[in-house]
Amino acid sequence: MPTTTAFITRCCKRLEHLLLAAVLLLATLAHAGSIEPKRAALTPGDDGYTLSAEFSVELGNRLEDAVTRGVPLYFNLEFVLERGRKYWVNEHIATRTLNYRLAYSSLMRQYRLSTGSLHQNFGSLAEALRVIGRISALPVVDKGLLKSGEAYEAVVRLSLDRSQLPKPFQVDAMTDRDWHVETKALRWQFVAPAP
Repeated sequence: MPTTTAFITRCCKRLEHLLLAAVLLLATLAHAGSIEPKRAALTPGDDGYTLSAEFSVELGNRLEDAVTRGVPLYFNLEFVLERGRKYWVNEHIATRTLNYRLAYSSLMRQYRLSTGSLHQNFGSLAEALRVIGRISALPVVDKGLLKSGEAYEAVVRLSLDRSQLPKPFQVDAMTDRDWHVETKALRWQFVAPAP
């Protein structure tokens, strides 16, 4: 009888350790960031089609702390449009990328968002992330490239570019889960409307 009690006690302790490990893992995942696509659409215009999209951007505690301490973060917006083919690989129609740089100026106490030669300042990190996550009327495809009535597959993705981090932080970004930002691509079917 004592061996059965010892066996049950050991099993309960192992189960307790497994539950503790699961709780710690969930707590770690809760601090990691994520970029979730909410919606995206292509809209016809005079010269071509424009992209509108919305993302929910959460950096996580470690990245929020890093950017507040002056480490610039880089984001990439990628859009791809393809036409499916039955017996061959998809036909590539268009690609559009947009790069963002987010940095904090402790002297001005503002977050600065840059894309190309355009800059915009924000009083809080939440405001800057909201602007990164909202794309409005971005030209992506010339009108002559799409045939009316034809179905196309569109893909849009916003991601953190860890390769642009300063070298000491790149090592942490590879090994530490808190530096990861989970990203998902949004795919949808688009049928070109008649002119």
